[in-house]
Amino acid sequence: MGQIKVEKTPIEGLYVIEPTVHQDERGYFVETYNQRDFEEAGLYYTFVQDNQSMSVKGVLRGLHFQKEFPQAKLVRVIRGTVFDVAVDIRKNSPTYGKWYGVELSEDNKKQFLISEGFAHGFVVLSDVAEFCYKVTDFYHPGDEGGIAYNDPDIGIEWPVTDNLIMSQKDQNWPGLSSI
Repeated sequence: MGQIKVEKTPIEGLYVIEPTVHQDERGYFVETYNQRDFEEAGLYYTFVQDNQSMSVKGVLRGLHFQKEFPQAKLVRVIRGTVFDVAVDIRKNSPTYGKWYGVELSEDNKKQFLISEGFAHGFVVLSDVAEFCYKVTDFYHPGDEGGIAYNDPDIGIEWPVTDNLIMSQKDQNWPGLSSI
């Protein structure tokens, strides 16, 4: 295999990717995405759009998904640290309603590959975080959905729960049972 290490998670369709980092006294170089390496690892995705966001400490974004035009996502952090979460919302999945979380940071350079059929969100742990992600379908206004970040039926163990900064929309998403 090429330049990545792929760790399967307990939930099918979620993978933690560790790219090879080439580092010396000048700094580092890393391939953040190489289609050939992904395909050699059995991961076949066609990404159509790259996105980037910046958030301050305590911002929680999510849990988001698109209803009719689901997206797979390859997410990473280029500055700071976040706790990133995906929740299985595939109705016929044996892990429906289960979640998996991973810390992504500029230091560990890990990436989180989230297949279609998951709600996604993250909370910022550092003073500032810049978050980059690739998606397999374009954003369709009016097609977005969401789940409450604190739904007790899911039970996500967020590392931060006090003084969260959230959009009005993210504060009002329904629980999993409502979608």
